[in-house]
Amino acid sequence: MRLLSVLTLLLALPVLGVVGSWAVFNADSFAVIAHQFTTVLPGYAWTSFLLSACVALGVAVVGGLTAATVTLFDFPGRRVFEWALLLPLAMPAYVMAYAYTDFLQYSGPLQTALRALTGREGAMLPDVRSLGGAVPMFIFSFYPYVYLLTRAALSERGVHLMEAARLLGAGTARRVWRVALPLARPAMAAGVALALMETLADYGVGSYFGLNTFTTGIYKAWLSMDDRIAAAQLATVLLAVVALLLWFEHRAQRRLRFATGRGGHGGGQEARPVPLAGRHRWLAWTVCTVPVLLGFVLPVLVLLRLLWTEMHYSEFGMPWDRFAQWSWASFRLAAIAAALAVLLSVALAFAMRTSPRPGLRFAVRVVSLGYAVPGAVIAVGILLPLGWLQSVWPDSGLTALVTGTAFGLLYAYLVRFSAVALQSVESGYARIPVTLDESARMLGTPRWKLLGTVHVPLLRRSALAAGLLVFVDVMKELPATYVLRPFNSDTLAVVANQLARDERLGEAALPSLAIVLVGLLPVVLLSRAMRAQRG
Repeated sequence: MRLLSVLTLLLALPVLGVVGSWAVFNADSFAVIAHQFTTVLPGYAWTSFLLSACVALGVAVVGGLTAATVTLFDFPGRRVFEWALLLPLAMPAYVMAYAYTDFLQYSGPLQTALRALTGREGAMLPDVRSLGGAVPMFIFSFYPYVYLLTRAALSERGVHLMEAARLLGAGTARRVWRVALPLARPAMAAGVALALMETLADYGVGSYFGLNTFTTGIYKAWLSMDDRIAAAQLATVLLAVVALLLWFEHRAQRRLRFATGRGGHGGGQEARPVPLAGRHRWLAWTVCTVPVLLGFVLPVLVLLRLLWTEMHYSEFGMPWDRFAQWSWASFRLAAIAAALAVLLSVALAFAMRTSPRPGLRFAVRVVSLGYAVPGAVIAVGILLPLGWLQSVWPDSGLTALVTGTAFGLLYAYLVRFSAVALQSVESGYARIPVTLDESARMLGTPRWKLLGTVHVPLLRRSALAAGLLVFVDVMKELPATYVLRPFNSDTLAVVANQLARDERLGEAALPSLAIVLVGLLPVVLLSRAMRAQRG
């Protein structure tokens, strides 16, 4: 218990470090924040607000429409769209930004074809590297959050209540408007909150498109201006916004459980999705096809085209040796982080099951908050206490340990992604009857033998799923890796970002496609889980 308490306190240290930076608030700190209020802070706040508002509206519309279409209506291809709509989860927003920049820029294939077709000169489309161009990237990357939660809410009772409304004489439009939408509102709100947390935590799209958001401002203050006080203050503002979104998401999740946890089973044989025909069928196909096409298929085709061009027309050939080094660095970090996160999650979940003390509940809550903390805040929260310790204890070698080895990266990954593993392991524990524990104790089984001989075999699938999710998240992680990576150990995400910023999109295609390929693993896992639940 003491060891677990110490570990959870260490995981909370980055957040405490950012918040604790205000403990040394003095005249210099006040001058810095006053300068930010009159210069960059209004721009950061306004850009982040506009981006968040547009993304919230977009993911609610796209995710809600697709979830309602595949859940409440029946049409040819519905079973395919149920899992195909998850494919954009494998496409990080920054990879999508690289693909669409090549496709939509002045010298890209689309504008070149339009100029050849119309005979006009000059730009045919607005600049994609702008706020208006970033919004669709986030919408088509993060709408699956809304789709998943809304579909789960509607599948519980949506079809059943739609059938009851039909028997009472309500038309299709009225059933959707008066029954389905109110039922799905808490789920949509929770999904929108998750999408906004990911949007605010993004660094790849913001830096590549030149957006002045809070996350890019943190990196500018830390890396360009070498002002850690300004970086800490911006990180605190971002952390406060994310905490508000997290509270809103938890509140929506509580309402969601209340809305779907009562009543009878909604999967009766008499309650079936409404069959569609004619133009309604074509409309359903359009609603489901456009997000998959724009969020996954088209970016993958653009990246494959870039890779093909680079392989056949590059003077220097493909950097296969360096690609192997980047892949090995990413794989090694992701595998170690996944293993550590699963071990920590199993230990916490086992302790919660056998001795749920108040202090342990608080520790689990601390770990669960980690996924909501942006990578930029984690990086600043690690480096700030490190700088203070280095000034107090200069011969400790902590700086070399954290920034010169993989220790700092693994620490940041555990802070960020242990919540993902913990949630999966806890769901596995929920399926293990407590009577098994009681029977084992009556037979004289010690506590830790209970974990090794009873729980671990039953948790194997949940632990593997947890490790897979953490592995994929680490492979895609960019902000914390960009700052904390040791020398000469670039990951696929960092290399793709650097090559794209140098306008070497052809070379960035190979690591980008590798990230997408790895990202398909949890999509397959989710698809199988959805099929099993339906069965």
